[in-house]
Amino acid sequence: MKNAYLGIDIGSISTKGVIIDEDNQFLASEYIWTEGNPIDAVKRLLELLEAQFDKKHYQVVSVGTTGSARRLIGAIVGASVVKNEITAHAVGTTTLHPDVRTIFEIGGQDSKIILLENGVVVDYAMNTLCAAGTGSFLSSQSHRLGVEVEEFGRIALKSQSPTPIAARCTVFAESDLVHKAQMGYSREDIIAGLCKAVVTNYLNNVGKGKRIQSPIVFQGGVSKNVGVVRFFEEATGERILVDETGHLMGAFGVAILARAAGAAEKPFDFSVSGDSYKTREVNCRKCANQCEIICVYRGSQLLDAWGNRCEKGEMKPA
Repeated sequence: MKNAYLGIDIGSISTKGVIIDEDNQFLASEYIWTEGNPIDAVKRLLELLEAQFDKKHYQVVSVGTTGSARRLIGAIVGASVVKNEITAHAVGTTTLHPDVRTIFEIGGQDSKIILLENGVVVDYAMNTLCAAGTGSFLSSQSHRLGVEVEEFGRIALKSQSPTPIAARCTVFAESDLVHKAQMGYSREDIIAGLCKAVVTNYLNNVGKGKRIQSPIVFQGGVSKNVGVVRFFEEATGERILVDETGHLMGAFGVAILARAAGAAEKPFDFSVSGDSYKTREVNCRKCANQCEIICVYRGSQLLDAWGNRCEKGEMKPA
């Protein structure tokens, strides 16, 4: 029986999972929508991954989690590694592209830029306040235009004159889009304008003040939009690399980190997806901090707790 390693990237919009072998080769992968419920999303994810996975020849022996709900899901699956998205994406990307200098990542509701030197992260930035220019922004505009978001890039490439769209704010962008449509701009020019606005918004906000150097790797769901890729190349004057598995890079990176945590190896049972979990918030009043502590339970058993800023609020699993 050969060892395998599971990485889970749980975000607000999408949930990604990857199982790799000891040579970092994919054995199974899946990408699904979180739909506002990370626990149910991970249960579905595990069922889908198990259906792909060759359990006759491989055994998952270590799990890593990343993403916005990494602590919660890490507690549920018994993760040996829980890492932030910056680290996970950097590890995954440098494994495939050892010489990468800049990582662009645009997901469903957030985006980030990671700068590296000799495989080490030296700077990064994230947007955390506004979804303008992210996957959810493009998706909402696609519904307004009556076009599948998957078709955006192909349609954008047909445009000879992208329509300027004010995309710094989602509300302004929607208003501007309606105005431009009423003025008679063609659909392909408006869609190209939206794709170009995503790039402009990203570089002027997330990438502001950053020294962008090639090789540049573009990741996240929006990297599948060939229109956005083209406008990134026009704006930077550089070739933009997009991997077929770029949308899974956070999960891939944290699976590699789980493999590196060899001392913590133990058999993983996919039946965890059938258990019942709940979270509870506890207000600690043992000191002036009055921390809000998040507790995760399987049945009546406390799996993990976090949020306390001193030892008085510490809650340990039994």
